[in-house]
This record gives sequence, structure tokens and C-alpha cells, in this order.
Amino acid sequence: MKRILFAGLCLAVLFSPAWAATKYVSDVMEITLRTGPTTGHKIIAMLRSDHALETLEEGPDWSRVRTPDGKEGWVLSRFLTAQAPNRVRLASLQKEYDGIRQKIETLTAENTQLTAENSRLSASLSESQTTIEKLNTAYEALKKDAAGFINLKTRFEKTSAELAKQTGLAEQFEAELSKLRFNDRVRWFLSGAGVLLLGMIIGAVLKRQRRRTSLL
Repeated sequence: MKRILFAGLCLAVLFSPAWAATKYVSDVMEITLRTGPTTGHKIIAMLRSDHALETLEEGPDWSRVRTPDGKEGWVLSRFLTAQAPNRVRLASLQKEYDGIRQKIETLTAENTQLTAENSRLSASLSESQTTIEKLNTAYEALKKDAAGFINLKTRFEKTSAELAKQTGLAEQFEAELSKLRFNDRVRWFLSGAGVLLLGMIIGAVLKRQRRRTSLL
């Protein structure tokens, strides 16, 4: 009785549920998925070496597994391996390589686009620098012209003020000259009138003297 219990305990340990680890069918072969842990049980499906199986129970001879499409059955444990078969790893590496190549192509295209954009920006920057230099030159010239204009304006205003002053003095002198000319005319007129009056007086005196002389 104890032997029977011990055997049952061993079988329970051997065929106890595992932690659902993923196992692969070994390389380059097909194995049978059966309804039970013996070669006498019915075959459910044929499994290729690239099948990934979920381990439900793992034993030294047989393991109970589940296929990706949900089928459950028993396979020989020696045909299972925890390492992915070469074909699966090759497919994974090929997929990874395709992804890397796609990224490289994308990065190459982006690099080409960025290079073209950088060239365009460099040309635009060079043109902007040239424009800035021209503007600086024009600005310096404008400052010089502005300084000259301000000096010229100051001189013009000063000259205008001086001219206005001189014009005022000239007008004043002209008025004084006109006044002097008028006074001279009056003086000459009075002088002429005086001379004429004096002549008339002298003539009258002489005339009287002649009369007196004739009376004598």
C-alpha cells in the first residue's frame, strides 16, 4: 500500500502543472501531438520545429502542451527545447534585420533631407549676412550723410540768421541814406532859394542905389 502511494506521489510530482513555460519543437523535424502520454494514444496534430508550445505539464518522457491555436495534447519531452530553433531565430533575426534596414533607409532619407535643408539654410544665412553687411554699409553712409546734412543745416540756419541780420542793417542803412538824401535835397533847395533871395535882395539894393545916383 505504501509503495502504491509513493508511486502515485512520484507520478503526481512528475506530471504536476508547470509554470506555462514556452517550449519549441526541435530543429528540422515533425512530431506528433497525442491525446495521452503514450504512443498508443490518438494523434491530434503534427507539429513542425517552428511551433511554439505552451507547457502545461512537464515530465521526463512526456509533456502536456497547448498549441497557439488552442489544441492541447501530449508530446515526447526529448523533442522539446527551451531554445528557439535555428529557423525561428533566423526568422526573428531576419525580421530584426529588416526593421534595422528600414530604419537605416528612413534615417538615410531623413539625413538627405536634412542635408538639403542645411544647404538651403546655409545659403539663406550667407545671403542674410550679405544683406546685413550691405545694410550696415548703407547705415554708416547714411549716418555720415546725416551728420553732413545736420552740419549743413546748422550752417544754413546760422547763415540765414546772419543774412536776416545783415538785411535788417541794410534796410536800416537804406532808410538812413534815404533820409540823408532827402535832407540834402532840402538843404540844396533851401540853399538855392537863399541864393536866389539873396540875389533878388542885392538886385533890389543895386537898383535903389542907381535911382539915387540918377537923382543926384
